[in-house]
Amino acid sequence: MPTELKINTAVTASCKPNTSAAVGQRLHFLDGNIMRHTPLPRILPSEITDEHLWTTRREWLQRAGLTALAVGTGSLGTAAYAAKAENNRAVLPATRNAQLSVDETLTAEEDVISYNNFYEFGTDKSDPERRAHRMETEPWTVRVEGEVLHPRTYDIDDLRKLAAMEERIYRLRCVEGWSMVIPWIGYSLSHVLNDVQPTGNAKYVEFITAQQGPNHMPGVRRPILDWPYTEGLRLDEAMHPLTMLVFGVYGKLLPNQNGAPMRVAVPWKYGFKSGKSIVTIRLRSDEPQTSWVKAAPHEYGFYANVNPEVPHPRWSQATERRIGGRLFGPRTPTQMFNGYGEAVASLYAGMDLARYY
Repeated sequence: MPTELKINTAVTASCKPNTSAAVGQRLHFLDGNIMRHTPLPRILPSEITDEHLWTTRREWLQRAGLTALAVGTGSLGTAAYAAKAENNRAVLPATRNAQLSVDETLTAEEDVISYNNFYEFGTDKSDPERRAHRMETEPWTVRVEGEVLHPRTYDIDDLRKLAAMEERIYRLRCVEGWSMVIPWIGYSLSHVLNDVQPTGNAKYVEFITAQQGPNHMPGVRRPILDWPYTEGLRLDEAMHPLTMLVFGVYGKLLPNQNGAPMRVAVPWKYGFKSGKSIVTIRLRSDEPQTSWVKAAPHEYGFYANVNPEVPHPRWSQATERRIGGRLFGPRTPTQMFNGYGEAVASLYAGMDLARYY
C-alpha cells in the first residue's frame, strides 16, 4: 500500500511567490522504504538572485582564473531560431505518477528551458538555451559498466522503451538559492540498474556527462571544471524510487539545454547532483571524485543534500527564491531534504549531515 507523506511548503500561484503562510501538501510513495554547484553569472531581470550571491559566485570564478565565457559569435537571429527549434520538440507520452509528485504550481515552461546551469555551453544562465542546439544528440548511446554482472551499451531508443514513462512533478533546489517545480518524464533509475545487476562489490554509481568538441560545447574551451562533468550517488540513493532517469519535460522530449537526451533527477539534493546528457553510468566499489568536489572541496560535498541548517561558506541556504516570482518578492524557507525528508531521511540515519554535506 502506498504511504502518504504530508509536507509543509509554500505554494506558488502562476509562478508568483505565495505570501501566505505555508500550507500542507500531500506526497505519496510506493512503500515505506523510499530511501554543493554552479556559478551565478548574468541573471535574467525577472529571475534575479540576491546581489551578494551573484557577486561571490563570480568572485570565486575570477579567483580561480576562470572568467565567464564571452557571448557566442552567432547572431541573435540564429539564437532565436535555435530556441524556436527546441520548442518544437517531439511529444513524449507519459502517465502522471501522482504518488511521486508534489501538488504545487509548476514553474513556467519558458523559465525551465531558458534559465539553466550547463557550463559546457557557458556560465551565463542564458548560454545553454542559445548554444545547446550545437550538441549532437543523434546517435546517442549510454554505457552501463563497472561492478555489474551484465555490462551493456544501450541505444537511447532502447532506454526509452525499458520501462513505462511517468510524469513526476518534482521540486528542484539549486545550491545558488533558487528553485523550480518541474514536470519531468522518465522512470526510476533502478530499472536500468536491475537490468545490469550490480555485483556485491557495487557501493556507488558514477554518472559521466558527454564531452563534445568546442564547436558543439563551447564552454569546454575553458577549464571551468575538469571535463567531462562527473557526479555520483551511493548505490542505495541511486536505487531509491525517487531517483529518476529523465527523458522529457512538459510532455515533450528534453531540450538540449536541460540535459537531452537523458539526465538524472534527484529531488532531495542540490541540482548540481543531477547530471545532464549522460553517456556513462559506472558502478564502483569506491566513492567517485565528482566535479564540484574536485574543484572546490571546501565548498561542495559528495552528498549535497538540501539542508537549510548547513550554509554554503559564502551564503545561507535557509531560504530560496522560486524562479518566476516577483523580482523583490519574499523568499521561501528551504525545507530539509527539499521537502522529501519522510521518504529519504532514513538513508542518512546516524550521519552527521553538517560533516557529510
